[in-house]
Amino acid sequence: MRAMFRISYLHWLVIFALLAGLDYAWLDGGMPIDQVAGDLLLRQHARQRPPPRDVVVLDIDQKSLEEMIKLAGNWPWPRSVHGELIEALARQRPRAIVFDVMFSERDLYREDMDIYLANAIKAQRNVYLAMAVTSQGIGSRLNSELPASLGVVRGPVADAKARTPVLVPMFDPSLWRGGMINFLPDSDQVGRHYYLYVEDQGWRFPSLPASLAADMKWPLPAADRLLLNWRQPPPHVSYSDIYLDAQREHPQRPQNEFTGKIVVIGAAAPGLADLRATPLDKIYPGVNILATAIDNLRAGDWLREAPRLAILPWVLLLFAGVAWAFQRGLSAPMVAGGVLGAGGITLAIAWWQLGRGWWLPVYSAIAWSWAYYLLCALLAYLAERERREAAISMFKRFLDPRVVSDLVSRGEIDTTANAQSREVTVLFSDIRGFTTLSEMSTPEDIVSLLNRYFSTQVEIVFRHGGTLDKFIGDAIMAFWGAPVADPDHARHAVAAAIEMGEALQRFKAELDAQYVNFDIGIGLNSGPAVVAFIGSTDRLDYTAIGDTVNLASRIEGETKGVARVLVSETTRQAAGDDFVFRFCGERHVKGREQGVKLYEPGRLPE
Repeated sequence: MRAMFRISYLHWLVIFALLAGLDYAWLDGGMPIDQVAGDLLLRQHARQRPPPRDVVVLDIDQKSLEEMIKLAGNWPWPRSVHGELIEALARQRPRAIVFDVMFSERDLYREDMDIYLANAIKAQRNVYLAMAVTSQGIGSRLNSELPASLGVVRGPVADAKARTPVLVPMFDPSLWRGGMINFLPDSDQVGRHYYLYVEDQGWRFPSLPASLAADMKWPLPAADRLLLNWRQPPPHVSYSDIYLDAQREHPQRPQNEFTGKIVVIGAAAPGLADLRATPLDKIYPGVNILATAIDNLRAGDWLREAPRLAILPWVLLLFAGVAWAFQRGLSAPMVAGGVLGAGGITLAIAWWQLGRGWWLPVYSAIAWSWAYYLLCALLAYLAERERREAAISMFKRFLDPRVVSDLVSRGEIDTTANAQSREVTVLFSDIRGFTTLSEMSTPEDIVSLLNRYFSTQVEIVFRHGGTLDKFIGDAIMAFWGAPVADPDHARHAVAAAIEMGEALQRFKAELDAQYVNFDIGIGLNSGPAVVAFIGSTDRLDYTAIGDTVNLASRIEGETKGVARVLVSETTRQAAGDDFVFRFCGERHVKGREQGVKLYEPGRLPE
C-alpha cells in the first residue's frame, strides 16, 4: 500500500511538472500571483528608496486650480499661462521642461494665447511635449511624413502608407519635440511598465522618456518597455506657487530652485482624471509615473526582469523536495514547515535581487509548491486512513474494537511494525473431553455450543485488556503485554483467567444435562516472547512465539485433575498481592529438565 502511494507522489510530480512547464512557458496562469505578490514587495521596496533628487513635479493640484481662478479662470487655462511658466523656469536653467499635458487642439477663441505658448517653446530647446498614439481613427498624415524630431522609426515590415492616429501638438511640426505618454497596463490593468516605443503597423514611436533619454545620451534598455523601479514619489511643487511667485515684482522663491533639474509639469488633482493603478496605489498620479520612468532612465536603475520560464527549475526543485519528504515518510506538518521555509528563502532571494535591480517572478512558484504539497498531504492522509482502517480491521480480531480505535488514534499500534521482544503473560484455555462431547452431539449443536462459549470467554479477555491470539480447535490462546506494553500484564491475565472459570460455571448452568461434564483447563505463564505479524503476504496473524508460550501450553495440559486454572512461578510473582495462590506442586513438563512450580490463583477473601 505504501509503495502504491509513493508511486502516486512521483506520478503527480510528473503531472505537476508538466502543468508548471505549460504555465511558465506558455499559459502564464500563475502570472496574476506573481503580479499581486510582487506588488507587495515593490511597494515595500519603494518606501526604502528616497525620492529622486533631479526630477521635480510641478503639480497642477487642487490648490492650483483654486488659486488660479482669478487670473486664469477654470481649467483649462489659457495657454499663455504655460508660456509664462516656461519663461520663468527657463531663467533658472533647468535641464529639461517636460509637459505631461496634451496641447492637441487649438483654442479657437484665444489663438493669441496659443501663439504665446508656441513662441515660448520655440525660444527654448529643452521643452518636451506629450503626445499619444490613439486606438481609433486615421492619422492626418503619412507616418513617413512625420517630422524627424519625433524620432519615428520604420521597421523592416512597416507599411509605407501607414497613417497612425497620433495626438500631436497643434503647434508647427518644428516644435514637436517629445514623445508618447501612452499608459501601459499589464493584464490586470495595473501599470508596472512604461513604453519606450509604441508599435503600430511596423512603425516605432518613441515615448517621451525615451526621447528625452536619447537627447540626454542616457543608455536605453534593448526592449520596447522598461519595468519601473519605484521609489518614494518625486518632490511636488504646486503649479500656482511657481506661477504666482513669478508674477511678483520681487519673487520670493529661490532663483536656483530648478537649476539643473528635470521639471515635469502635470496634473495630480483628482478632478482632472489623470490617475492610474500602479503597484504603489490604485489611484496614482500619471505625472508621477512619467517622472519615475524619466528618473529610472536618468539613473539607469530600471528593474531588469527575469523571464518567468527561468523560474521553472526552482519550481521543479520545490516539487522534488516535497515528493522526497513525503516518500521518506515525514509527517505533513513537518513537510509544511519545509515548504514554508522554502517559501521564506524564495522571498528573501526575491527581496535581495530587487535591491540589486532584478525583479524575479517567483511568487507563483511558492503557490505551485503549496498546491503540490496539499495534494501530497491528501495522498498521505488517504494512505494513513487506509493504513488505520487496515490496522483496525486486523486488530479487531485480537482486541476489543473500542480499544483498537483508541490505540490506532494514538498511533500506538502499527501493522507494519517489526518484530519486538516483550514481557507478556500467555494464557491457554482448552475444553476437556471435547472429543467425547463431539460424539454425543450433532455437528450443528457443537458449533453452536463453541460459538456461545468462545463469545463469553473472548469478551472477558478483551475486558481485561488481553489480546486474542487465535482459536486452536476448541482452545483459546491469548496474551497480555502487547501490542501495547502493560506493566501489570500478569495481574490482568490472572484476573481474566479467574473470571473465565467463574463464567464457565454460569455457562454450564444454561446447558443441557448431556453437557454436565463440560469443563476447561487454563494455563498461564509470564516471561519474554517475540510478538509480531507472522504469516504470508495474503494472511497475517498477530501472535507471540517463544519458550514462554510453549510453557503456558504445557501448564494448561497439567490442569486436569489438579485445578481449573494453573499459573507458573513467574506469573505468581508478577501478579503481586492481588490474589491468593495455592501451591499445587512441582511438575515436570515436556521440554524442561527442571520441574515447574504450579499455583492455583484465587480471589482475595472479602
